[in-house]
Amino acid sequence: MLRQQDVGHRIVVRRIVGVREGRPLFSDALGELVELTETHVTLATDQGRLRVPVAEVHRAKRVPPARRPTAAAVVALELASDEAWPAPTRGRLGDWLLRSAAGWTGRANSALPVGDPDRPLPAALDAVERWYADLGQPALVNTPLPLAAPVGAELDARGWTSRPLTLVQTAPLAPLRAGRADPRADQAGPPHGRPDTPPDQVDAPPGRHGEVEPGVGTRPAAPGRAGLPPVELAAAPSDDWLAVAAGRKGGLPDAARHVLTAVGQVRFAHVYAEGALLAVGRGTVTGDGRWLGLSLIEALPHARRQGLATHVIRALADWGAALGATGAFLQVEQRNTPAVTLYRRLGFTTHHTYLTRVAP
Repeated sequence: MLRQQDVGHRIVVRRIVGVREGRPLFSDALGELVELTETHVTLATDQGRLRVPVAEVHRAKRVPPARRPTAAAVVALELASDEAWPAPTRGRLGDWLLRSAAGWTGRANSALPVGDPDRPLPAALDAVERWYADLGQPALVNTPLPLAAPVGAELDARGWTSRPLTLVQTAPLAPLRAGRADPRADQAGPPHGRPDTPPDQVDAPPGRHGEVEPGVGTRPAAPGRAGLPPVELAAAPSDDWLAVAAGRKGGLPDAARHVLTAVGQVRFAHVYAEGALLAVGRGTVTGDGRWLGLSLIEALPHARRQGLATHVIRALADWGAALGATGAFLQVEQRNTPAVTLYRRLGFTTHHTYLTRVAP
């Protein structure tokens, strides 16, 4: 039977649709699992969303994706993601990356084992442990799956634990730019961070700073978003923006500001109304200009159910496309069902997954 870990993955469900001559009649459904509750299984199929009562499910299981990305594609996207979330302290083991950001977020404080570490696997992991020990912080390793499955097996043998599974999702930019707002979208958590951690309420007047993208702060709302305030895209985050990020991520050390801002092409989205911040987001263009990276997309609690999260994503997609990006990516914990559902509605699918492994 299915588990919460299967959300965001391709599954097949055999359900009971009737009875004939005392025998059950079955029908199979194939699609991406977008929600799993005690009472229903919800799939996104080629024909649309399908909600199946658990009582009608005869069998259900995860199946391989229709087309698994190549190892080279996984490596390229992981490197684009690293470029979009740059740790200030870095090292290398052959092709492997070692990253530290004073403990701020798991991804910026973990080793990325893609490529050849230029030494046997056990020796490479010994070196990872020493590198983090020298910094006085716990060793973490991000293992993209299935690419880094051998690394994961060695970590299992060493007694390392795992944090919740993260989905690396992608979508073409064109549908994001043309997408319509969905009021339910703003109930989703951001791509990064704990889904159970509420953002700070920001009540102070906005302290805006940084370069505002010409015309963005004053352009009218995009089609389908009549009445929504404009999205301002700035080269630096406002104090209000940083306060929201601090509330979501548990503070902002100096290393965090480096992670957020030390990218060649980065924009911080702000939506204000009557001097109050309503929504935020962050976009980067990396991977030789191919990828728009989305992070920290959030409508504040008092401004949800207005389509603002989708509004922010569309503005960032317009900016990324103007720089030549053709696809978008984000990372979301598979257990964050509202966010997974939102991104599925916007056209995102799971490219690959990863586990953050934690040394004992």
